[in-house]
Amino acid sequence: MRTREASPKSATPTRHGFPSRRILGVRVDAIDYAGAVQLLVTWARAAESRYVCVSPVHAIMEAYQAPDFRDVVERADLVTPDGMPLVWCLRLLGVRMATRVYGPSLTEHTLAVAEKAGVPVGFYGGSQETLDRLVAAVRARYPRLAVVYASSPPFRQLTPEEDADVVGQINASRATILFVGLGCPKQERWMGAHRGRTRAVLVGVGAAFDFLAGTKRQAPAWMQRSGLEWLFRLCQEPRRLRYRYLKHNPRFLALFALQYLGLRRFR
Repeated sequence: MRTREASPKSATPTRHGFPSRRILGVRVDAIDYAGAVQLLVTWARAAESRYVCVSPVHAIMEAYQAPDFRDVVERADLVTPDGMPLVWCLRLLGVRMATRVYGPSLTEHTLAVAEKAGVPVGFYGGSQETLDRLVAAVRARYPRLAVVYASSPPFRQLTPEEDADVVGQINASRATILFVGLGCPKQERWMGAHRGRTRAVLVGVGAAFDFLAGTKRQAPAWMQRSGLEWLFRLCQEPRRLRYRYLKHNPRFLALFALQYLGLRRFR
């Protein structure tokens, strides 16, 4: 059964009190875990339709290359720095206290607070095997958390009728925080297209589903702190990730150097 789609309570991002900087023309918000979780739970309790982009270098480069995707990120209610390179860029641009807000960790922090606050959550994305393992792990770790929705969509684009059914199911579940794990840039585009149609805060967390489900290994903490997580992941999945890291990373460094030195201006 389909339910009536939600009307947006907020069509544009609001001021959240945290500084922002543009990196290659893309807005990145210098927020920490506590601030991000507080915003998510506040929006969720008000049943506001919002979306959050958890953005690594890959997302910034995708936005740099595709103006329509840059607009999707620009419209987000929150854009967090998911990766030490972006944290270092924020610090160079004057936000000295900038810290990383990493998708898997943001998910766990949010789940813990949602459990205490009685905020129902859902998950959209990943393979069925990964999703089943993820939900089982979450329920074991947060036994009082209301996990009210979980769906593994097909890899193809949904028909309008299928998409309307998905929206109806999300709204019928009453999930007010929905973690989206479709991968960049698909998840950001999906969230941008569904803000105002769901009554949930949509949070794009990329590979967090795989990491939290235990289907993929995370980089050691020291590699994450050193900005070398990309190397660990490249070694794990060289075929799939070689284009992303071996092409995007050097270009990002070169382009940001031009921005920082004032030799090139970005939108």
